[in-house]
Amino acid sequence: MEYFTADTHFYHEVLLQSKNFSPRPYDTIADLHAGIIAAWNARITDDDVVYHLGDVAFLNKIKPVTTGYQMVLEILQSLHGQIQLVKGNHDTRNFLKFLAKLNYKLPNGKDKFVFHDVGLILKANGHQFFLTHYPLIFGQTKNSINLHGHIHHSMVNIPENINVGVDSADLDYLFTNERPEWGSPLNLAELEAIIRAKHDDFAKRS
Repeated sequence: MEYFTADTHFYHEVLLQSKNFSPRPYDTIADLHAGIIAAWNARITDDDVVYHLGDVAFLNKIKPVTTGYQMVLEILQSLHGQIQLVKGNHDTRNFLKFLAKLNYKLPNGKDKFVFHDVGLILKANGHQFFLTHYPLIFGQTKNSINLHGHIHHSMVNIPENINVGVDSADLDYLFTNERPEWGSPLNLAELEAIIRAKHDDFAKRS
């Protein structure tokens, strides 16, 4: 199966207290990491693909920088499934090169990491999904949906833009019983529910 997430921001300790981001349900980085790992692995298997749409980690205060790279690699190695990484603004090219150099095969023979510099297009459920870190503005479109991260607790005021970040405001379009555990990547059924609800919401406004 295919899943989608963004903005995990591993090791970004200041984020836990920042008013510029939606509250994360953890008080410490260790608890945040453990919570995301548990939520992720509860639903992802090594035969699944997770599209991570940028900002894997925030390593500005960890020196030397290669120590930070290794710390994040160990977290990613603990996460099930193939991880397809779209470069975010906090994902340096050197970090992605580090992961590429230490890439390895999963039991099913697929690479653990697949890299996308800007984004990719994925067709599923009658949609053409544009997967990017930064939100795109399409104009009028019938079947195209932009899945993105970057803006955290905000949403783009356009129904064709869906923020798949762990702290996305678009998750509010899911009923309580539909919402996965905090930090879980979203599956296609959950995306469809968000897309329908957001379109219905905007139709009522017009």
